[in-house]
Amino acid sequence: MPKEKIKGVIGILTGGGDVPGLNPAIRAVTIRAIDEGYQVVGIHRGWAGLVDIIRDPKADNSDCFQILDKTTVRKIGRTGGTFLHSSRTNPMKMARADLPEHLKAKYTDEVNNIIPEVLENLDFLGIDYLIPIGGDDTLSVGVELHRQGFKVIAIPKTMDNDVPGTEYCIGFSTCVTRSIQLANSLRTSAGSHERFLVLEVFGRYAGFTSMLPTMAGAADRCVIPEFKFNIDLLTELMVYDRNHNPSKYSVVMVSEGAMFEEGEMIFKDQTTDAFGHAKLGGIGDLVSAELKERSPKFNNGKAINVINQKLGYMVRGGDPDAIDSIVPMAYGNLALDLALKGVHGRLVVLRNGRYDNVPIEIVTSVKKVVNVKKYYNTERLRPFFHSFEMNPLFIMTSEG
Repeated sequence: MPKEKIKGVIGILTGGGDVPGLNPAIRAVTIRAIDEGYQVVGIHRGWAGLVDIIRDPKADNSDCFQILDKTTVRKIGRTGGTFLHSSRTNPMKMARADLPEHLKAKYTDEVNNIIPEVLENLDFLGIDYLIPIGGDDTLSVGVELHRQGFKVIAIPKTMDNDVPGTEYCIGFSTCVTRSIQLANSLRTSAGSHERFLVLEVFGRYAGFTSMLPTMAGAADRCVIPEFKFNIDLLTELMVYDRNHNPSKYSVVMVSEGAMFEEGEMIFKDQTTDAFGHAKLGGIGDLVSAELKERSPKFNNGKAINVINQKLGYMVRGGDPDAIDSIVPMAYGNLALDLALKGVHGRLVVLRNGRYDNVPIEIVTSVKKVVNVKKYYNTERLRPFFHSFEMNPLFIMTSEG
């Protein structure tokens, strides 16, 4: 399109972990924007692409961004992941060692806020509106850019479904679908050997990825970050489930952020990402070991062996399911609707089963977690199965 006919420039980026549904969102934004007379710039590697740019027309910044067209994005919507790539870069708190070489002389503190560089790079690219797609960490940077006057319209993405203000985040449905499929596949081994099946799933602070598959029948019990569980109670319930199952097995979903009574989160090591989160991992292993050790107490002195599987990246890889193909399309078009109206500083959402938008500040103002009193039976370590009337598609609302 000739430059004089371009109404404006829209930037789009994807940050944080990959999920199925990112590419459909990129496609939706790009096709609609081009049809409306805008140019679309795809930023590579999340916020890293807007950090690493060298503001020199002669510099090779091809690793940082590309101009998107319909041909580029038309087929990618059928695929998982993000073809723009991603990172957990946090320009509000960048370690000097992670800065690009051309910025190290300017920023000499051990940790630096380089939002001014991001703003200048957005101006260098001529971007009028920025559409970041991500979870609360990625979008918190968008909130800061909005506070400093830049036009931002955010799209919520995270398989944990824990971005505040919305009933749905891109990636959640496929995550639940995969979790159910994998649990059902592993049942055959658990039943063949009459074992416990322990499945560790994502969920640092929120237990939605454990709750929904359990509600759907993929597990007998689940333990979530919002409630510290008693391992003896879990063992007793798992033995009961196994011994009352004709196939002699039982299943528990374990959120990665779940904690024993008197315990804390289990970390792989002491390293943290750019947003200060230590890498979780290992709670499934500990639960498995404790279940086997304690099982004789509730099983007439006989130990029960365990199949222990961390679902991990198996639930975030591959193609998007139907919901993660439809919702990203709608979210992308909602974002463009706002831009065409000159509206910004908003987060596109699903509320009360309908598409809407809310102030972007909600991303950093509250936390979205499972309302334990309303949805989780702490005596039975499983969801409540009542009061579904007028609840949204995935049961638990953005208000908790």
